[in-house]
Amino acid sequence: MQYEMKLIPSLREGIHLVKMVLYKELRYYFREKYASREENFAPRLAGALVNELFGTPNQEEPFLTFSRENRNIIQEELRIMAADHPQCKILLTDALRVQFICDSQEGLENSSALSQASDLGLLIAEREFPLPNQFMTLVRSLGEINAITHHTSAGSA
Repeated sequence: MQYEMKLIPSLREGIHLVKMVLYKELRYYFREKYASREENFAPRLAGALVNELFGTPNQEEPFLTFSRENRNIIQEELRIMAADHPQCKILLTDALRVQFICDSQEGLENSSALSQASDLGLLIAEREFPLPNQFMTLVRSLGEINAITHHTSAGSA
C-alpha cells in the first residue's frame, strides 16, 4: 500500500512530462503551420489539443473561450494528428494507459481518453501495456532528451 501511495504520484508526474513534451512539439509545429495567426494562437492550440487528448480541458478563461471559438480547428487537428505526428503514438499510448490505471486506482473509471485516442488512430493497440518501471524509464529518457534539446536551443539563442 505504501508503495502504491508513492507510485501513483510518480506516474502522474511522468504523464505530465509527456504532456509537456507533446505540448512543446505541437506548439512549434503550429507556429509554422499557423504563422499568419496572432502570436498566442499556436501555444493555445497546442494546449487545447493536449488537454483534449488527455481528457483534461482547461475550464479557465481565456482558454475556455479559445477552445469554444476554435472547436473546428481543434477537431481537425485531432483528426489528422496520427498522420502528422506518428512519432507521438508510443508516448501517447503509454501515457494514456498509465493515466487510466492511475485514475482507476483513485476510483475514477474513465476510459474516454483511451477510446478517443483509439478512434483517432493514436493508440497502438498491439503495444504491450507498460509496467510502471518501463513507463518511468521511458519518461526519464524523454526528460533527458528534452533537457538536452532545451539547453542546446537556449544556448544558441
